[in-house]
Amino acid sequence: MNNTKETNDWNAKKYNKHADFVSALGMPVVDLLNPQEQEYILDLGCGDGTLGVELEKLGAKVLAVDLSADMVAKSKEKGLDAYVMSATELPYKEEFDAVFSNAVLHWVKDARLAVEHVYDALKNEGRFVAEFGGHGNIEQIRLAMKEVFETKEEYGAFNDPWFFPSEETYRNILEEQGFEVKYIEIIPRPTPIDDIANWLDVFVNGIIGHLTNEQQITFKKEVREVLKEKIYSQEEGWVADYVRIRVEAYK
Repeated sequence: MNNTKETNDWNAKKYNKHADFVSALGMPVVDLLNPQEQEYILDLGCGDGTLGVELEKLGAKVLAVDLSADMVAKSKEKGLDAYVMSATELPYKEEFDAVFSNAVLHWVKDARLAVEHVYDALKNEGRFVAEFGGHGNIEQIRLAMKEVFETKEEYGAFNDPWFFPSEETYRNILEEQGFEVKYIEIIPRPTPIDDIANWLDVFVNGIIGHLTNEQQITFKKEVREVLKEKIYSQEEGWVADYVRIRVEAYK
């Protein structure tokens, strides 16, 4: 597995059905970006294009990129100029007024390389506005998956695909690259989901892709059982222990 890239395979239909909260909760990041008429904005990790469309409604011109061909196809269907591309291989040099990213950069293990490419893609005084998983994000879910892996020797090692930085860690990465950080905050955000089984179907393909179909079914069932004691209640249903980091930085 190449740790410089986002590490997952995405099914746009499943994502839209069971993870539409990701885009819905991204609107405050759009507000923080505050796109202006005719600004050229890179939507980094555009997903199905929902937020990119919102940026264009506000008058910006958007170029959208995502590692998933399925997601890029959905973005194109919505009228976006979209391409399959990794956050660590952006070819752009001083082209964008802003780079926008929602719920993506926690999949990129080489955060420094991603930030370097974002910096290079921005015009002077351009801004980088992003939100993604912060320190402590889905801690209970990660621990449950790790626990199930440890009880099944035949599964091999648990390969954690995520980067969930603290405020201090990410500020340092940005400032070392040359960004001026205007705002950065860790935001706890317990998030209701329909069922952890569906969440696992959407988000853990990269973790269990090497297992047989039967092993994958068993894994998801056992993780669900562990988590039923942790993040489920009859009153509230399933609530994922999300924590976000939100940032606004300038070149």
